[in-house]
Amino acid sequence: MQRLLTTISTILLLALVLPAQQTDTEQVFRPVASVFMADVGHSSILDSYLTPITYGGINVGLSYSATQATGFAPERWVRQLSFAADYSGVDNRVGNNDMQALMAEAQWGMMRRWTGIWKPQLQLMAGGMTRLRGGGIYDAANSNNVVSVKIHWSLGLMGMAVYNTHIGRLPITLAYQVTLPVAGVFFSPDYDESYYEIYLGNHSGLVHFGWWGNRFDMANLVTADLHFGNTFLRVGYRNRIERSYVNHLNTHITTHSVVVGLGGDFLSVPRKGISSQARIISSMY
Repeated sequence: MQRLLTTISTILLLALVLPAQQTDTEQVFRPVASVFMADVGHSSILDSYLTPITYGGINVGLSYSATQATGFAPERWVRQLSFAADYSGVDNRVGNNDMQALMAEAQWGMMRRWTGIWKPQLQLMAGGMTRLRGGGIYDAANSNNVVSVKIHWSLGLMGMAVYNTHIGRLPITLAYQVTLPVAGVFFSPDYDESYYEIYLGNHSGLVHFGWWGNRFDMANLVTADLHFGNTFLRVGYRNRIERSYVNHLNTHITTHSVVVGLGGDFLSVPRKGISSQARIISSMY
């Protein structure tokens, strides 16, 4: 399984960076909008497997995303590949105990694009996504269960609204992106079941079908990209909501973060250059 996932990831990365095929009549190039982002904000965590008390504290994260028009129908379809990791250091209200949470994810999605809606500068996109997210929450004060493992694979919906404008002579791209998993599978032990019991062979009831009745996830990202040539500075806000209820166990995780990033619209140019008849189709700009 690990080898298969590695192969799929390699194919997706190659597909993002390779230029479009050249025809006899024209060249079509699809630059990759790549951006690295850092998040700093607040996290609220309730995990009843570890404690019935809600903990709060700092959340920091790093992420990378690459967005590109597809090789087929590049003016109408866009794909996006992203990776992220975040850490939360939280404590209870009286400050006599803390927990640590570390999560990572990989996501791939494809969206249909509509342009020229309301205003020529506005683009709307909607489509599907798949995401694998996992990690753990650690509470050293627990005598029996000190770690709560989180693994979730999902299929869902994603969408974007992109508006290109100017402030004076400075080009700015305003964007809102939402990701909403619909169904998938996730891991959860039974109520008061230790991981040592799982290690001894109690493997029943660990994998659960996830849907909005027992698991709800939503991620919102609002950004403004300030363009300086082919490079842009990104500032924005990210919100993530994760909820699950299964085996009488509650998990509530909410984060609010300020986002700062640096990226660019990168294009692979062939050795013979770009002809004057070539078309360059950007995914967002």
